[in-house]
Formats: sequence, structure tokens, C-alpha cells
Amino acid sequence: MIERAQELLRSVYGYTGFRGRQEEVIAAALAGRDALVLMPTGGGKSLCYQLPAMIRPGVGLVVSPLIALMHDQVSALKQFGVRAEFLNSTLSWPEQCAILDALASQKLDLLYLAPERLLQEETLDRLDRVDLAIIAIDEAHCVSQWGHDFRQDYLGLNVLAERFPGVPRMALTATADRLTRREILSRLELNGAEQFISGFDRPNIRYTVQAKTDANAQLLALLRERQEQAGIVYAMTRKKVETLAGLLADRGFTALPYHAGLSAEKRNAHQARFQYEDGVVVVATIAFGMGIDKPDVRFVAHVDLPKSVEAYYQETGRAGRDGDPAEAWMVYGLQDVVRLRQLVDQSEAGEKHKRIERMKLDALLGWCEVTACRRRALLEYFGDSLADDCGNCDICLTPPKTWDGTVEAQKLLSCVYRTGQRFGAAHVIDVLLGKDTEKVRRNRHERLSTFGIGEDRSAVQWRSILRQLMVQGRLRSDAERYGALRLTSKSRPLLRGEERIWLREDPPAKRARRVVKTARAPSYEVPAADQPLWEALRELRTRLSREADVPPYVIFHDATLKEMVRLRPASPAEFLALQGVGEKKLERYGEPFLRVLREQKNVTESSAA
Repeated sequence: MIERAQELLRSVYGYTGFRGRQEEVIAAALAGRDALVLMPTGGGKSLCYQLPAMIRPGVGLVVSPLIALMHDQVSALKQFGVRAEFLNSTLSWPEQCAILDALASQKLDLLYLAPERLLQEETLDRLDRVDLAIIAIDEAHCVSQWGHDFRQDYLGLNVLAERFPGVPRMALTATADRLTRREILSRLELNGAEQFISGFDRPNIRYTVQAKTDANAQLLALLRERQEQAGIVYAMTRKKVETLAGLLADRGFTALPYHAGLSAEKRNAHQARFQYEDGVVVVATIAFGMGIDKPDVRFVAHVDLPKSVEAYYQETGRAGRDGDPAEAWMVYGLQDVVRLRQLVDQSEAGEKHKRIERMKLDALLGWCEVTACRRRALLEYFGDSLADDCGNCDICLTPPKTWDGTVEAQKLLSCVYRTGQRFGAAHVIDVLLGKDTEKVRRNRHERLSTFGIGEDRSAVQWRSILRQLMVQGRLRSDAERYGALRLTSKSRPLLRGEERIWLREDPPAKRARRVVKTARAPSYEVPAADQPLWEALRELRTRLSREADVPPYVIFHDATLKEMVRLRPASPAEFLALQGVGEKKLERYGEPFLRVLREQKNVTESSAA
């Protein structure tokens, strides 16, 4: 049956060969075996269950957590001529009835459902009466209570093992460490399932982490040459999202806010603009992005820390799905560390959950402060490895300087101790700098031996030292005492001179230049002489996407348009040979694109004559 899968890969999807471990996964599903599939974002997970669903008898059932994700995947499949539908609350009752009729009469290849809809007894009864080819549980990390994106409804999916024996089940995710993978297998009762771990590396993404000095200015410096590129900016609070979206709009960007405080209509409208239009930047809380399949997101920026390495990896994975260069950029500071630890300490979760959340946060903070290849450290967190330094992260490109911070650490720890471990970072630094503030005078801290002993360094430098001591567990903030700094067991060896500590030297902040609105930069790899053809093809794609009411990338990805520019197909057979062009897309779109190619060829020849 794998030969049939290869045939469909070419005729339906327009690809000449499988990538990575796709063929192994598909072969296991075709043989009726269960599987846990871990592939990086953009690695082709969907094909692993779509092809078996089209080959095995019956309908493929896909469990998906978000309406937007279902809509995107079904829209794309219909463009390929695949008989796919979804059932959710966005459909009218007559539309739902028509889909249920198609399901009952075995006229569907794939049906997408949210877990809560699937687990309704009425739905399960309907599925009992049809043949199921495969059950795919997408975003399977949602089953993990200790993961970064837990969904309560996923816990009931273990019923599928008992309800549909003999139907192969496949759990898929891009983000799961060893602990989460074990939990997926256990909770979904995937006993004896084969595990296909394809690795976590996204070599086209450049990772950059900076100490936060002026987040707005630092963000503008990043975006200075990205005026017409699609991107996502993540911030922790709704207020900051609105402020940043306004700032970017004032600087000439098409920037839209997205957070839970907006109406559903406005959120949907902003998400649609991001998917359908070029060069839109969405400024969002973590509520945005999981259901987005947009391939040409050129950057993901975090102006605040996420909660874990898993959350960071999932969010940055939305960049560069097309394989072209992309940027994952983040700034963080002492307040981020304090705020996130307070959120964990003040949550109503059990102590075990809090302990795991603290460990995940500490792992992320440690990753931020590494002094060797950032990509290697990221992959090691997930149990993956890289033979050599990547050459495409901030540390490889600009290795950080380190310095012996033992004396400064002793000064700071002593100051925390002598002020009674009752004050936050701002006051402790004021004492170190010898500042004459009302709070210092009221507490008589000008009389302390540590008052003014840090005058040789700036407040920014002391915040960096303090942040790094917290990351290393030499200090902690007490949420129950309004963020008061407290010593830890790791503080004593430093204070006693039994250990030395080496710290990163933060580079000086670069001043951001004002962003000037410029014309669209030429796309990657397209020569200047071919820009007229490139733009003509893009304009046609945009028009066709509006007529079909789908995002432009559902018609053709940029990579396919670039092949058109490079190879100049002149016949239907040559057009069908392009990557990403299957028989249904040739039938629908071949003639209009071939017409544009002929017209541009005539224009070029006339100009040459």
C-alpha cells in the first residue's frame, strides 16, 4: 500500500518524495499499528494521517483543538480535491446535517472534530455505525496536565481505545519532552505504540535573546528592515498588546492587536487579515497562534518571557514554516522573572504542579543565560542533539563576554541580607547605589555597611547581576511578601568565598533608528530582473484566493511560485511537474498561471527586441 501512498503524494499534493520519517509513519498506519509522532512544526505531520485516511477503508477521524486549525486544514484539503469536512459550532444546522449525511454514506475521506464534540455520546454512536480508517489526535501534548497547553477535554480521549478496537490511532505533536511523551502514551492508552521522534531542529530559524533595556526601542530596532514582512509579537498582558500594536501602527506597520479582551468578531477579523493579507504583524497574548498555518511568518518576537521552554518552542515554531530564513527574537528582564514566579507561587494548583512549573521556568531562564550555542542547548532540553554549533544563533554569531562576578555577587547578597530580606530589587539596588530616597531614610538603610558599596556600577548592571543570580538559584523572590528578595542555600558558599561565579556581560543597548516606510523588499531568491513576473504571479494568487475565500498560501505556497519563476513552465505537463502542484490544482489553476507566464514572456521578448 505504500506505493499507493507515493502515487497520491504526487497526484494529489504535487510532491515527488516523502520527507524525514513520513514514509515510516504512513507504513505503520497502513499496517494498522498505533503511533506517537513527534515532528517539528512544518515537518509534514498532517500527511502522516491524511494519506492513510485516503487509502484505508472508511473515514479518517482527526481530533483538533481549535476551530481555526480545522478550518485551515479542511480548506487546504479541498483545494487538493480531498473529501474533507469539519464539524463545529461555526456551521449552521443544515450544514451540519449535510456533513453527517456524507459521513453516514461513507462519502468523506477525513472528518475533523474538537475533542468535546467527539466525546458526546451522540457523536460516538454515529461513529459506531461507520468504518473508521484511522484516528489522529493532533496537538497531542494537550493531554499532558504538566505541559504548556493542557486541555481538559483531551483527558477523555482514552475512551477511543475501547470504543474503536482495531482502528489505528496516531498521536501527533511538535512539542513534547520525555515526560510529556510518556504521559501522552499513558493517558491515551497507546500501549505498544511505535514512537517516531524526528527531532526538534528548525535550522532556518535564528534564535536571539537579549536583556531587556527598552523593550519598545529594541523591538523597533529588530523590525527596522522588516516593514513588509508578516510576523507575530507576543506580550504578557492585554494592555501591553494594545500599546505595542499602537506604537507599530504609528511607525508605519500594519499591526493588529489580538487578546481575549477583544470581541470574538474582532479577533476573527484580525486573524483573517493576518492569514489573507501580506505584511501583517499581529501583537498578541499567547491566545493567538496555535491554529495558524501561515507558512511565510518571517519573525516571532517575545517582549516578555513565556512560561516554559515548551511554550517558547511552540510559539517560535510558527515562524518560517516555508523553510526560508526566519527570526525568533526575545528580550527579558528581572521583572519578567519576578512576575512569572509570583504567578506560579500564587496559583491555586497543587504543590506538585507548582514544583514542575518552577522547574520549567528555571529551565527557560537557564537557557536564556547560556554562553554556548543556543540551538544546541534548546535541542538538548528535548533530548535531541546537534553535532556542531549551529552558526545561526546570537551566541554563535556574537559570542558573549563573561567576567568574574564573585565580588559583586557578594555585595548584592550581603545587601539583601542586611536589609532584612524584606525588600524587592528596586530598593536593594538603591541601597547599593547609595541613593538618598524616602524609603532608604525611613528604614535607616543609609547606616548599613552595604549602603553605597555598589556606586561603581550602574543600576542597569546591578539588575543584570541580580537577574543572573536569580536564574542560578542564588536568590529568589517571595511572592507572599510582595516580591521580597530572599537568600537560598546556594547563597552561602558565595558569601563565604567558597565558590566563584562567572556572569554574562550584557552588550550595550543599540539605539533604535526611526522606521521609514519603504517599498516591499524583493522576496528571497527572486532576482531583480524577475520581479515583474513574481509580482504578477502573486497578484493572480491573491485574486484567486479571494474568489475561493481561502488564504493565498492555500492556492500555492511561495515556494511553488518561485519554481514557476525559475522554471517557466509552458505546458500543463510542465506545470504539473512543479512541487506543490497536484492534478486538482492543475485543473483549477493551471491555465490562469500559465497565461500569466506566457504574457510576461511576451513582454520580456518585446522589450529585448
